[in-house]
Amino acid sequence: MPAAHDPRPLTGEPLSLDLLNTRWVQGGRREDLLTDLEGLAVWLAANGLEARFAADEHTLRNVLGARDALAGLVDLPGGPGDDAAAAARLDAVLAHGRVRVRLTSAGPGEEPEFDDPAWGPAWLAARDYLELLTAAPDRVRRCAHEACVLHFYDTSRNGTRRWCSMAVCGNRAKASRHQARARA
Repeated sequence: MPAAHDPRPLTGEPLSLDLLNTRWVQGGRREDLLTDLEGLAVWLAANGLEARFAADEHTLRNVLGARDALAGLVDLPGGPGDDAAAAARLDAVLAHGRVRVRLTSAGPGEEPEFDDPAWGPAWLAARDYLELLTAAPDRVRRCAHEACVLHFYDTSRNGTRRWCSMAVCGNRAKASRHQARARA
């Protein structure tokens, strides 16, 4: 049975940020994709994980724990080292898996292993966040629009992306500035 339509306004971000983006604001109301198993199935399918992991209660609980840990880390003004408790929660997720390094016919490779497959999606999201921090921590951003809670990884050439979507939040900001100028 195919997964339901993904209602989120921003998809396609790296796995850790895509997990954070399972909560968003629409029409002034907070939405959450991960309120049930159907939403988990949608998120797993959106990230190509549906064949590897079950959309069950145990997996949902673990994914929600990883999302909460990431949310506690991603928006810290001084960076992820500012909240030891949030870092400990992320480390607790990471404790449920490891990377096995192997030599394959294609060359060196890595294969994630989990003590319980229900930890797989949560662990992969936590690991992805560490990889983003290793690559370019300053490119992990929250949308600059005050009413938006979405996150993105800035892949722009000069690293100045401010909006989750120029068509939505960027346009709202431009319209607000224009209205303020018109009133003045």
